[in-house]
Amino acid sequence: MWPPWLTSPRRVHSSSAVSARRTPTHPLFTCKSFKDIQYLCSPEEVQLNQHQPIKKPSIFHRVRLSTSKILAWVRHSQVQVHQNPPPDESRPPIPITNNHRIILYYTSLRIIRKTFDDCQAVRSILRGFRVMIDERDVSMDRSFLKELQQITGTRKPTLPNLFIGDMCIQADEIKRLYETGELKKLIQWFPQTNFRICHGCGGSRFLMCEECNGSRKVYVDGVGFMNCADCNENGLIKCPSCSSMVIGYT
Repeated sequence: MWPPWLTSPRRVHSSSAVSARRTPTHPLFTCKSFKDIQYLCSPEEVQLNQHQPIKKPSIFHRVRLSTSKILAWVRHSQVQVHQNPPPDESRPPIPITNNHRIILYYTSLRIIRKTFDDCQAVRSILRGFRVMIDERDVSMDRSFLKELQQITGTRKPTLPNLFIGDMCIQADEIKRLYETGELKKLIQWFPQTNFRICHGCGGSRFLMCEECNGSRKVYVDGVGFMNCADCNENGLIKCPSCSSMVIGYT
């Protein structure tokens, strides 16, 4: 229809010529613009290395590595178990001497609520084990407070204070040991007793002085009133029944 001289030279090109023009002459030539001119100027070794695919670690290799670590850890644990055998549960109990007894310093005063609650909680925990305990109420007898001050080296020691032999334990530590079961291991070798409330003192371990009736004053003929020598500063004496149990224990 149209004369051949009007045909555009671009349309005369055959498909083979177009494919030949688009095919890069260099095997590494893949750039289609001048943005990759730096890549063309780089050495061929660098280009070849960039064309090589990165080898990813095999997932089976990672599984085998993890399994080998687990097996090594299991073998190490078995060796430790064989090297450290469990303690013998049939060992004889600890001999009860002056250095192997349980003493609890506490207070029955409710002035400081937290201190009173801690003391009551510790007493309840210890009584659940049914072991002999020498309970010393510092609010009932000042001599107990002086003892605790000498032991701890402070004028205002914290309460309650539990002594298992030569070990001193505070309230928070007592609760933690009780929850983990370590407290039972510490006191399981001490002699047990059937806890019961004393009919004489009602569990307070103190009685009113019979000489002065708690007034701390006695009348002496020819002298007058004098301080009672039998009771403490509160006009109290130790309960004979409770004291005999503690003396037999210590």
